[in-house]
Amino acid sequence: MEKVNVPELFGSLVFNDREMKARLSKDVYKSLRKTIDENVRLDEQVAEAVAKEMKEWAIEHGATHFTHWFQPLTGVTAEKHDSFIEPTGDGGVLMEFSGKELIKGEPDASSFPSGGLRATFEARGYTAWDPTSYAFIKDHTLCIPTAFCSYSGEALDKKTPLLRSMQAINREALRVLRLFGNTDVKNVSTSVGPEQEYFLIDQKLFNQRTDLVYTGRTLFGCRPPKGQEMDDHYFGVIKPRVIEYMEDLNQELWKLGILAKTEHNEVAPAQHELAPIYSTTNIATDNNQLTMEIMQKVAKRHGMVCLLHEKPFAGVNGSGKHNNWSISTNTGVNLLSPGETPYENAQFLLFLCAVIQAVDDYQDLLRLSVATAGNDHRLGANEAPPAIISVFLGEELTGILNAIRDDKPYEGVEKVIMKLGVHVLPRFSRDTTDRNRTSPFAFTGNKFEFRSLGSSNSIACANIMLNAAVAESLRQYADELEKADDFETSLHNLIKRVITEHQRILFDGNGYGEDWIKEATEVRGLSNLKTTADAMPKLLDPKNKEMLIRHKVFNEAEIQSRCEIMLENYCKTVNIEGMTMVDMVRKDYLPAIEEYLYTLARAVDSMKSVSENVKCRYEISTIEKLTDLTDNILTAVEALEEALAALKDCEDIFATSEAIRDSILPSMNTLRGYVDAAEMLTSAKYWPYPSYGKLLFSVQ
Repeated sequence: MEKVNVPELFGSLVFNDREMKARLSKDVYKSLRKTIDENVRLDEQVAEAVAKEMKEWAIEHGATHFTHWFQPLTGVTAEKHDSFIEPTGDGGVLMEFSGKELIKGEPDASSFPSGGLRATFEARGYTAWDPTSYAFIKDHTLCIPTAFCSYSGEALDKKTPLLRSMQAINREALRVLRLFGNTDVKNVSTSVGPEQEYFLIDQKLFNQRTDLVYTGRTLFGCRPPKGQEMDDHYFGVIKPRVIEYMEDLNQELWKLGILAKTEHNEVAPAQHELAPIYSTTNIATDNNQLTMEIMQKVAKRHGMVCLLHEKPFAGVNGSGKHNNWSISTNTGVNLLSPGETPYENAQFLLFLCAVIQAVDDYQDLLRLSVATAGNDHRLGANEAPPAIISVFLGEELTGILNAIRDDKPYEGVEKVIMKLGVHVLPRFSRDTTDRNRTSPFAFTGNKFEFRSLGSSNSIACANIMLNAAVAESLRQYADELEKADDFETSLHNLIKRVITEHQRILFDGNGYGEDWIKEATEVRGLSNLKTTADAMPKLLDPKNKEMLIRHKVFNEAEIQSRCEIMLENYCKTVNIEGMTMVDMVRKDYLPAIEEYLYTLARAVDSMKSVSENVKCRYEISTIEKLTDLTDNILTAVEALEEALAALKDCEDIFATSEAIRDSILPSMNTLRGYVDAAEMLTSAKYWPYPSYGKLLFSVQ
């Protein structure tokens, strides 16, 4: 592979700040930066100037088309391409792109999920340029990140409410900072670094699995003799074929200015992880959507398929997306950095309290923000945090908060020097807190890691809810402290009260233990929303609606529509899985088992004809077991068919989701159990689909 000049490659396909500064006039650049940095309204003349230079830059890089790139409520991105060409009177063309085309697009909105926000005949929708996220070139097309709304102005995407939530937390955080005498800060924003887990399997084997093609996960399959139990894949030597893929992927991501930093093998065979450096939440969200798309495209170049489903294989680790979240000022101060003496850092403690209170008050919103049919299989499966939301702080911060709560002096945590018993090895100070991989929401030094997101999720949903919930905590604090006669005393009392009232959400132990589930639900009163059907309706709870509307993150119609859309996605996903199982069983599994039974029966007859004393113990035993299993499979597939048919009689989406949870999923599990048992008894020669062993160990 030829040498790569990374600094030269990085951002080469992005109309980033470096390009804008070089190409735009000083006045235009200054005005655009003010829009980006201070959230002021965009000047139309500025847009016209930007469009001209953006077009010239794109054409120089081989682009012939442009598109408004947006994120509808389908979970993936959308784009409609238009060429730059405009006809001339002499039969030729000019390459044109106006400020109007940059600012606004009009895609047909009729086929995107709306949750009742518009009737089918109301087709018009609008896309609006988001100047805070850089345009880029993909497949010879200039992609302009945009928001997407209906004809009546409601948000039909994930970007718009995310930007609203960032605006809310900026507004309330500035109020709090002013109380501390900070007048220099003009903007507060949240930043995210989303770690992305994924599986790589061979393309040819993928094409042979109907369930993977239709649903992204295996609906049947026995665990292979060897899985992840030896822990030899985790951080192990990366296989040559995967290394080539990762190198190719990095280059494609770097061209688009995506800060891909870390890559390694994950726990399960064929599982890997990519992690970027932090960026502003809006840009990080756009970049993560791009990352998932490019991961899958690059995999195909290498004869592989990148699986982003949360649980593509039963019995081995699923894939998550750890959302590392922090909050910072435009002056470069991380408001979640404890400093050398966190006990004396009142500003840090107040922002820490805001996050703790937000997670406690709106634990149901955080849970539903990661609720999908796929992620339901992963949460709590001893590889991911449980569905119960809690906060892990570690030894030092826990000690500080306890001291404040109990009005006792904080005695500190003694620095421990790590001595490894070998003179040549360096000594170093141990961190004052360990990591807790069982915690859904863990403090990790100067940020919180929300570990519950599924690998295929857009990170927008979780960050919308997190930003909004923290903004609400900060609003309450600002309201109280702005009226205080004695700021210092009121601040101390506020921090102490918050710590005391929200103690229940703090947990530093094993989140996988049954004792914790019992304590969390029965003693502490925390919610345990195990499925999407349990979690999503909580979006309509009055306290949640009031908060989201107060901060103008959603209006009431948008909240109602999102609840219905997410439940509809859940129901459609599981319904497709159920129908796929029926299809596979009736067309492939039952015929294959019957063919093997016929072969065994003929073998018995043949051997008995030679000698009546031949016992045929293996053949007869297998025939008996497979015959019973075949009957059970037929009964189970008929039950699943009946359950799927009954869904048509459900009155609304809430009843349908409950039927999915209570009837369809149990029927699917029963059917799978019988088919997987039959796989263990059937010759591989007759089994119609590649096994788990072949899939998981196919890439060398």
